[in-house]
Amino acid sequence: MLAFALALLFFLGWELYLRQQGIAPSYDGNEALWSYHRGRVYGDKANTTVFIGSSRIKYDLDVATWRSLTGDEPVELAHEGSTPTPVLHHLANDTAFKGKLVIDVTEGLFFAPGGPPFETPNKSIAYYNGLTPAQRVGFQLNSALESQLVFLDKDYFSLNALLNKIGVPKRANVFAMPDFPRDFGPNNFDRQNVMTAKFLADSNQINQVRGIWQFFASLPSPPPISGAALDSFIMGIAASTNKIKARGGTVVFVRTPSSGPYFMGEDAAFPRKTYWDKLLAATHCPGIHFNDYNDMNRFVCPEFSHLNPTDAIAFTKAFVGVLKTKEGWVFPKP
Repeated sequence: MLAFALALLFFLGWELYLRQQGIAPSYDGNEALWSYHRGRVYGDKANTTVFIGSSRIKYDLDVATWRSLTGDEPVELAHEGSTPTPVLHHLANDTAFKGKLVIDVTEGLFFAPGGPPFETPNKSIAYYNGLTPAQRVGFQLNSALESQLVFLDKDYFSLNALLNKIGVPKRANVFAMPDFPRDFGPNNFDRQNVMTAKFLADSNQINQVRGIWQFFASLPSPPPISGAALDSFIMGIAASTNKIKARGGTVVFVRTPSSGPYFMGEDAAFPRKTYWDKLLAATHCPGIHFNDYNDMNRFVCPEFSHLNPTDAIAFTKAFVGVLKTKEGWVFPKP
């Protein structure tokens, strides 16, 4: 009883301390949460839109705004730092999926030749395919607790997370993944990431994230796929989008905003004519590129790659407008 009381006091004190720092609960964006939302793609296809991609669509698509403007239910299946292509093929091979699909294209990840960008989505898909009743019940219990308790954030406040933050001198030939500040993008139950006001007001945190982008850019990596390899890759994408459209589904590609040196680097490495235009031509799918619209190309990303919450709302409004007027999408709410 004494041990229980001490443990309870410790966790209560830890929770109160975190709350006093202005930290709100966040959900673990793991395979269990992804699988829960993966199971939601079978809703009425006229009232459901599935989003796949990388982290940008998780920041730039404001879920509450989408719901209020369209009456449509968004299903966020994107993965940070990953390519959406495994999820696209997974949905294409699921004959029960016949809905609306938005594919976010971050060129450096979307056109990755293999390796790490594929690991997280493949892991989520494997978890979903092998989902057990016990895991379903565990998810319901965990998500209920996560909605109320800050200290359950395993990436920042668990014992392992705190141990990982202990300063250890750099060692030769040991890769150390840089840490993102928590305020950069807590994860809500809809799997949307939202920069906090604290992050946006702290130039040190913003520069920390910019430094992480520079770190990744400095790592040795294979050149972008091109030539026959690119053609083969795009044909694989086309085969999957064709499957979805043949069942009555709808597919649209979107290039969400980036800015500053990040966008300049992407534009140089992945010329639009060679990658974006070729992707649309081969798939015969519409594409919405942020640079083509005045109400989308005016945004400046705080750390060059993702929108702040206010701009995410504005981008979502503009995106819905283009889908309605240019692509003829019809939503439950006019």
